[in-house]
Amino acid sequence: MNDKNVRSNLRDLPSHLNLKTVSAGTIAAIFGCTGPALIVIGGAASGGLTHGQAISWIFSIYFFGGVLGLYLALRYRQPIAGAFSIPGAVLVAGTLSQFSLNEAAGAYLLAGVFVLFLGVTGLIGKIMHWIPIPIVMAMIVGAMIRFGTDMIVAIEVAPIIAGTAIFVFLLSSRFFTSIPPVVSAFTVSAFLAIVLNQFQVGEMQSSFILPQLVAPTFSLDAIVSIAIPLALLVIGAENAQAIGVLMEQKYKPPVNSMTIWSGIGGIVTSFFGGHNANIAGSMTAICASDEAGEKKEGRYAAVIVNGLIFITFGLLAGVVVPFVTAMPGVLIATVAGLAMIGVLLSSLQTAFSERKFQKGAFFALIIAMSGISFFNISSPFWAIIGGVVVSLILEKEHFQSNTTDDDELTKPNVEGETA
Repeated sequence: MNDKNVRSNLRDLPSHLNLKTVSAGTIAAIFGCTGPALIVIGGAASGGLTHGQAISWIFSIYFFGGVLGLYLALRYRQPIAGAFSIPGAVLVAGTLSQFSLNEAAGAYLLAGVFVLFLGVTGLIGKIMHWIPIPIVMAMIVGAMIRFGTDMIVAIEVAPIIAGTAIFVFLLSSRFFTSIPPVVSAFTVSAFLAIVLNQFQVGEMQSSFILPQLVAPTFSLDAIVSIAIPLALLVIGAENAQAIGVLMEQKYKPPVNSMTIWSGIGGIVTSFFGGHNANIAGSMTAICASDEAGEKKEGRYAAVIVNGLIFITFGLLAGVVVPFVTAMPGVLIATVAGLAMIGVLLSSLQTAFSERKFQKGAFFALIIAMSGISFFNISSPFWAIIGGVVVSLILEKEHFQSNTTDDDELTKPNVEGETA
C-alpha cells in the first residue's frame, strides 16, 4: 500500500457518495457526537477539568479520530471508522479525580505506546488470526445488544418520540426503500422533538476555544489505573469489535495496521489531554452495514462522511457542544438502536449458524451482555477471553479442525492488503 492507492480511492470517492453512504456516515457521526460526547463532558466535569481543558480533550479525540478514519478508509478502501474508546472514556471519567491532568496524559501516552508495540511487532495480528470467528461475532452481539434494548427502553421513557421513530422506520423499510429508513426515522422524530420542545439548550459556554497542549508526567499509580486498562480496552473492545464487524461483512481488515494507527492516535491525543484516538467499533459497524449501500466496495465513502463531520465537530467543539447536550437522549438511543439492527442480526447468524465453537460463543455472548468489569477492563475483552477458554475446555477438537484459513473472505488481513 502507498499513496497511489489513496489517490485512486479518492478519485473514485464521488461515484460512491450516494444517499445511503452519506446517511450512514451521518448517522454514525450523530451517534458518536452525542451520547459518547456527553460521557466525556461528564467525565471532565467530575474530574475537575476547566472548560478549556474539556474542550481540548473533545477536540483531540474527534479531530484526530476523524483523520484516522479518513486515512484508513482511503488507504484500504474499507469502512474503518476512527473515533475514540467509549468504554475508555468511562474508565478515564472515573479516575480523573484521583490524578492530575498531566499524570493522566502520561498514562494515555504509555497506553498508546503499548498498543503501537503490539501492532508493530505483529502480535495482535497473530492473536486475532486464531480467535474463532463465532466467538468474536457473539462478543459483538453481546457488546452491542444494549443499543437494541436501549431503543425499547426509550419507548417507555418517551413513547411519542421513540415510538414514532420506530414506526417511521418500519413504514420506510416497507414502502419507501429508496430512502434509508434510519434517515427517515431520525428526521421525523427530531422534528417531533423540536415541536414538543424536547431540545433544551443548556447554559454551557459557547465560543471558539483553541486546544491546549498538556505536558505528560508519569505516575506509577496512573499507569496501573489508566494506561494498562485503556490499552486493553482499545485492543479488546474497539479494535476487536471493528475487526469482527468487518470480517462478518466479508472484508479482510488490516489488523496490524489498525492497531498501529490506534497506538499512534493515542500518543498524539495525549499531548492535548485526550485519552485515545483509535478505531471505532460502533461507528465502523454502522458504516459497514447494509444500510451503507449494497456494494461493499463503496461503503468506505460512509467513513469519509463520518470522518469529516468528526473533524468539524472537534474543531468547533466549543461552539457545538451546547447543542449536543440539548438533543434528547431518547432520540439518540432510538436511532442508534435502529441503525444497529442489521449488524446485530448478521452477527447473530454468523455466531450461531454452525455447530463449531457454539459453547464458547454462548459464553462470549452472555459475558459481553453482562457488562462486567474486572481490573477496570470492560466486558468485551473478557467475553473473548472467556469464550476462548470455554471452547478450549469443551470444544478443543474444533480448534484442531478449524478451517478459518480456507475462507479467504473472512480471514483477517494481517498483512494489510485491500479486501
